[in-house]
Amino acid sequence: MKFVDSASIFVQAGDGGKGCVSFRREKFVPKGGPDGGDGGRGGHIWLRTNRQLTTLLDFKYKKKYLAVRGVHGQGARKTGKDGGDVTIDVPCGTIVRNAETNEIIADLTNVDQEILIARGGKGGRGNQHFATPTRQAPRYAEPGQKGEEFTLEMELKLMADVGLVGFPNAGKSTLISVISAAKPKIADYPFTTLVPNLGIVRYEEYKSFVMADIPGIIEGAAEGKGLGIQFLRHIERTKILAVLVSADSPDIAEEYRTLLGELGKFSTGLLDKPRIVVITKMDIAAEDLEIPVFEEGIKVLPISSVSGQGLKELKDELWKEVSARIRPDEPLEEGLE
Repeated sequence: MKFVDSASIFVQAGDGGKGCVSFRREKFVPKGGPDGGDGGRGGHIWLRTNRQLTTLLDFKYKKKYLAVRGVHGQGARKTGKDGGDVTIDVPCGTIVRNAETNEIIADLTNVDQEILIARGGKGGRGNQHFATPTRQAPRYAEPGQKGEEFTLEMELKLMADVGLVGFPNAGKSTLISVISAAKPKIADYPFTTLVPNLGIVRYEEYKSFVMADIPGIIEGAAEGKGLGIQFLRHIERTKILAVLVSADSPDIAEEYRTLLGELGKFSTGLLDKPRIVVITKMDIAAEDLEIPVFEEGIKVLPISSVSGQGLKELKDELWKEVSARIRPDEPLEEGLE
């Protein structure tokens, strides 16, 4: 499936139905009073998160969502039927903005979260409501009110617990394919990963967490080079970052500093996230490899996704960091593989 993380749509709630002008007409009641019924409410438009969705692709093909108008009122005080509501499913992590004002209307981060995005118009009142002692036969009823309409800009930030960050060919895709059910494309050349990948990492018997692999970052990414910078938004919500540096890097410390520099240029908030350093491809590391000392308190784990070296220790460390930051009311995601 093609990955799409931004889209624009137009939504229009239904107009209210018209009130009815009608008079009671029955045998032996020659001058019955007004009995025009009210119009029905126009249909609302709702947004609802759907855990099965991971892209905004559908909105590239359908860009207009219109709710139904309320039914007009009828005689005998019959109120028109409300227009049917429209519910639009979006992925968890979708930010919704008013395209005209750029105001954030909703940040949908919870499973099965619903929000009323456009309210249907009220139905007009029938002429029964306008009778007075001096005007006993009003020939007037209200029109229905217009439904709300907006152009919405939607931006998706994937929901994951762990974000993998590294240069192209640092081994991110191989790692996520080994410790999760994700099946990204893997090859020995840069930019194999062109879109973010999500994978559920099973831990022990009943525990799991979600890992996100984004396209590799290169120096100058913040100025538009490479692919990774356009996807960095997808690790802004993560609880922890795993910074991957290959054991065959000419300068592990310098590569790490470059990665942090690009993250900081995109958002200083990324530098405030807890992180661990993962030295990958230890199966091809030089025998005399010296792993540099990083900042105080930064955990460094050497691994090999090929031989399995250090993978258990990595999962242990990631689970420890993730579980320490899970809210009591926050369920771990399931079913994304």
